[in-house]
Amino acid sequence: MPIFKLTKEIIFPNPEFSEEDGLLAIGGDLTLERLITAYCNGIFPWYSKGEPILWWCPKPRFIIIPEEVKISKSMKKIIEKGEFKVTFNNDFEGVISNCKFIRETNNEGTWINDDIKNAYINLFNHGYAMSAETYLDEELVGGLYGVKIGKCFFGESMFSKVSNASKIALIKLAEKLNNEGFIFIDCQMHTNHLESMGGKFVEWNVFKDLLNIGIEPEKDIK
Repeated sequence: MPIFKLTKEIIFPNPEFSEEDGLLAIGGDLTLERLITAYCNGIFPWYSKGEPILWWCPKPRFIIIPEEVKISKSMKKIIEKGEFKVTFNNDFEGVISNCKFIRETNNEGTWINDDIKNAYINLFNHGYAMSAETYLDEELVGGLYGVKIGKCFFGESMFSKVSNASKIALIKLAEKLNNEGFIFIDCQMHTNHLESMGGKFVEWNVFKDLLNIGIEPEKDIK
């Protein structure tokens, strides 16, 4: 299938048309309205520095149902010790900056370029993103961030400076989202790490139904 080229108009092609690897469209921008429109349709940007913006919609989708997050016995013991403290939305910029820095330092490559970073900070400032921070002895040692629309959370990236710091952030986030009635955490891409914590594939029609239910409160977003 063809890769669609976006124009200045805030519109995306039908997600059903994405390639086998999930690639759907190219171009456009990272404005607040375009990003919200993308996520409401199960689409997200992911590209490397120097590339044009690439928009993806993988199918099937890899998600975690908040109430189904898996906590190993060893993790339960670590949490019970109380050495780590987890907060929410306390340092969004610190979390995304660490996600960017650590991937660059480890030569892993990162899609979190300066434009992406600024765009997601803008989403956060408008109430459409959130972060979870893990502290050890008052130092930020792990965390994650993502997009929050309606009762859907779309995970973007996580980091860990010490063992288990990002795991605890995810566990506590899942608990919080479950208590608030969130339907899913969209992991976007499969990893063994996330699968061990309860991640699973769902067919596109299932994900689309969950998405439509979850964003219902936000359908009037402009």
